[in-house]
Order: sequence, then C-alpha cells, then structure tokens
Amino acid sequence: MTACGVCWSTIVHPTLADNTTKDLNNAGSFTSNVTGLTQNTTYYIRAYATNSNGTGYGNELTFSTLGPAPSVTTSAITDITQTTATSGGNVVSDGGSAVTARGVCWSTALDPTIANSTTTDGTGMGGYTSNMTGLTANTTYYMRAYATSSNGTGYGAEMSFTTLGPVPVVSTSGITAIAQTTATGGGNVTSDGGSAVIARGVCWNTVTDPTTANSKTVDGTGTGTFTSNITGLTMSTTYYVRAYAITANGTGYGSDVTFTTLGPPPSVTTAAITGITQTTATGGGNVTSDGGSPVTARGVCWSTAIDPTITNSKTSDGTGTGSFISNITGLTPDSTYYVRAYATSANGTGYGADMIFTTLLPVITDIDGNIYHAVVIGTQTWLVENLKTTRYNDGTSTPLVTDFNTWMSLTSDAYCWPENDITNMTPYGAIYNWYAVNTGKLAITGWHVPTDDDWNTLINYAGGASVAGGNLKETGTTYWQPPNTGATDEFGFSAVPAGYRTTTNGSFVDFTLEGIYWSATTQGGSAARALMQYTSGALDFQHPGSDYSIGFSVRCVKNSK
Repeated sequence: MTACGVCWSTIVHPTLADNTTKDLNNAGSFTSNVTGLTQNTTYYIRAYATNSNGTGYGNELTFSTLGPAPSVTTSAITDITQTTATSGGNVVSDGGSAVTARGVCWSTALDPTIANSTTTDGTGMGGYTSNMTGLTANTTYYMRAYATSSNGTGYGAEMSFTTLGPVPVVSTSGITAIAQTTATGGGNVTSDGGSAVIARGVCWNTVTDPTTANSKTVDGTGTGTFTSNITGLTMSTTYYVRAYAITANGTGYGSDVTFTTLGPPPSVTTAAITGITQTTATGGGNVTSDGGSPVTARGVCWSTAIDPTITNSKTSDGTGTGSFISNITGLTPDSTYYVRAYATSANGTGYGADMIFTTLLPVITDIDGNIYHAVVIGTQTWLVENLKTTRYNDGTSTPLVTDFNTWMSLTSDAYCWPENDITNMTPYGAIYNWYAVNTGKLAITGWHVPTDDDWNTLINYAGGASVAGGNLKETGTTYWQPPNTGATDEFGFSAVPAGYRTTTNGSFVDFTLEGIYWSATTQGGSAARALMQYTSGALDFQHPGSDYSIGFSVRCVKNSK
C-alpha cells in the first residue's frame, strides 16, 4: 500500500480526482482532518487506499457543514471600579440557529473565550448589559461579547480596560459635643491609594452604612486628620456616621460610629427684675418642664450684651422644676444689663427670654454731705430729690432767711426750709430765691440748675405738658394732698410739693399742694418755673414775671459729658 486517506465532494462517489487527504501508507486504521469546507453545505465522503494493484474505496457517507455562528458586537465599557465594570453586547444575527447563551468573556490575556471568565445574560438576539465582577484592582483586562448557538460561538470585537487603583483608607473619629441638633465628628485619611484626595468629610443617616448620597460635610482635601461639624439633626434620634475620602479611584469609607442626639433641654421663663440698686437686683425664673431629664442646676445669668449664657455671671438657685428667686450682685452703677433664667439637665441648658434693666446711678453727695439719687430719663439724668444744700459748691454759705419781712424785700441770695421747718428738708428739700440760683454756684458739682431747654426736653419725653406733671409726680398721698391727680411717677422723677414762698408778705403758700421748680433761663427779665399741682396731671411751664425774691424748689440735671 502506497497511500490511504479520505476523498470528498459535493456530489456522490468522490474519487482521488476530488479533494483528498493522505493519512497512512500501510495497513491499519487512520484519522483524517477534512478542511476547506464551505459552511452549511452537504458533502459526500469515502475512504480510499492505493497500492500497485490500484485504488480501493470504502463505503460512502454524507454530512452537512454547520451554518454561521451568531454575529455579536461588543458594547463600550463603563462604571469601572476596583473590582467591577459594566459592558455588554448586541446579537445582530443568530446565523440561522437560536442563540442559547450570550454575555461577555474576559481575561488578562488577549482574545478571551468562553473558557475564561464569563457572564451569562440571557438568550436570543438583541442588546444586553453585562456586569463583570471579581476583578483585581489596578489591572488591565481584555474582554469581548459572545453569543452561542448550535452552530457555535461568535465573538465581538475585543476591548481593553484597566480597573481603578485602591480607594483611600480613612478611619472615623469618635463623636463629641453632642447636642439636640448638632454634634462634632471627623476622621483621618491614612492613605490616598495613589491618587489625590479631592474631598473628605463625614456622612450620616438614621440607618447603617451612610454614603455621600446622604447628609454629609465637606472638610478639605488631602490626607491627615480633619474635624467635621454635623448639623441639622433631630433631637432624641440615633444616627450612624462614618468618615469618607474621595479620589479619582472612588470613595473610601471609615467604619460606622453611632450616637444619639440629646432630648429637649429644660423649658424656663425669666421673672421680672425688681429691687434694682446701684450694684444689685432681684430676678428669678420658673422651670416649667425638665425635658425628660432632671434639672441639676438653675438660676439667672447676666451680661451687658444680649443673650447671656452660663459662661457669663450667674447665680445657682437649686435644682428641679418650679419657680425660684435669684439675687443678682456685683453690678456696676448706671449700667444696662441683660438677664435671663437658665436651667441645666443632662440634655443641656435651656434659657428664658432676655430681661433688660439699668442699675441706679451712683449716690450723689452735695457739699453739705446730703445724699441724693439720680434717674436716667431719655437722654437726661435728673436728681430724684429736691436740692437741700445750705452752701454753694465753692464752700461759701447760702444765707438762711426765716423772717417774713426780710424775705419779702430781698434783693440778694437766700434759702429757707418749707414752712420754716427744718424737718421738712426730707423729702421736700430747701426753697431758694432767684438770686441764689443766679449765682451759678448752687448746683452740686457736675450738675446744674435746669435751663428752659432742659425742662422742655423732659416735658416732651414725659408725654407733653398735658400729662407730664402726672408722669413726673410722686405717687400716692404721703407727700401730696389728695387726689394727686394723674400721678404715675412713670420715670422715677418723684416730684414732691414743697409749695413756694411769696414776696407779698414772705409767707409760705400751697405746701403739699404744688411743686414749683426754678429754670436757670431768664427771658425778657423773667425767670421761668415748672409747676405741678395736686389736682392736675399737667405741667405748667412759663415765665410768670420778674419777681426774683420769690422762693421755689430746685431740681438739678446732670451736665452733659
């Protein structure tokens, strides 16, 4: 035997004149690889053997080659992370045989096949999406779509991609400064994973594993530690928080830290301020609710700025709910203070509304050692008492004139006590004639006898002439005769009725009925006076004439600074 093999043709009874293989030259079995065929075609084939006697043929067999494998295209690669990516494909032709499987296959080597890693994404023709998982970070992969039918497996074009490098490594700090709606957190970016950290902070939610899609802070860039202010929280609520850091490779998260916001602080109201002196006052409050946690401290706090807190001056007035009284001390005279009640529990400190008060002016002493008080009325500061000095502010004496005939004919300075009774010095003060006022030395140093402008300013501030008398008079009938019409003493001026001394016969008139005060201004030879009466709430201010020997009271106003 010189040759053996197979021969084949698309017509029956193929011979050596057709396509052949040569597989053996001696007796025995053999295998032949038939190539160069056309798909989806029927062929006839038979074995042959040749020797010197000629060629013998085996029995004829027939077969048909397979149709075309499916045609598929590969989709672009998206959503690349450290361990996943997304692609897919489109089966544009099934080659005449139903597609029984489709997906993508990938490998770190070229030309991946379904013998490598694959997805299985349905059957049939059309587009599909494939999720590649189990990848290694920072690694280059080759992938292509595939589709399988009974005719075989068709592949799309090959694409390559590189998975992202590692995400940043970040740890979450403990939560501090927990309040009803805020807390403080933070973290530490210990590694950027080989790509710059472009944002970092903390994120939080009421469920575990919050992400940057939830509430978050943004606290700078780069590696290292950072502090985060967590705001907008709801009281009595449990939150989960973790630090995050973002690079081009993705977002890294720290572990969850949990905390619960505080419940409501105590509710407290501020009491009115009373008993105001130069350096003290009395306040207090009422704790109407402890907010669910026992009140461990309460009192009032104060400052010269609005909204004082317990970091300012404060009192400590017991514990628990209910009302309390607070003694406010260590104040500065003639100063405005803001005060509010507070109550503290484990949930924090609650405050009442601000109350405002002004301490009294320092005590004023005249050259005789008499003590006076003062009150601020609008832009002016007035003495609360009538002047009662017997000496001028340079130390010289003011003449005391008790004789009626002498008083009526005076052309020089003089004073007397109401009704010629020194016991009336308190509270009515002394009575002075115009000549004493005109010396310019009668008032306490730093003060002066009011001018017409001073009186008009006071009258306007006190509501106008028709009501100013009542608003400036001492209330009640201890010093005034009934009915003391309209008396409110709204501004603390506390006018009292010393009456006056006439020049007709030097007698005293209207004691306890009228309060009449000098003005230091003369007008057309006439000195002015301010008149308040027991039967009226008005204040009559006018220049009645040129009788300078008449005796009126004096009330001083402080010099402008």
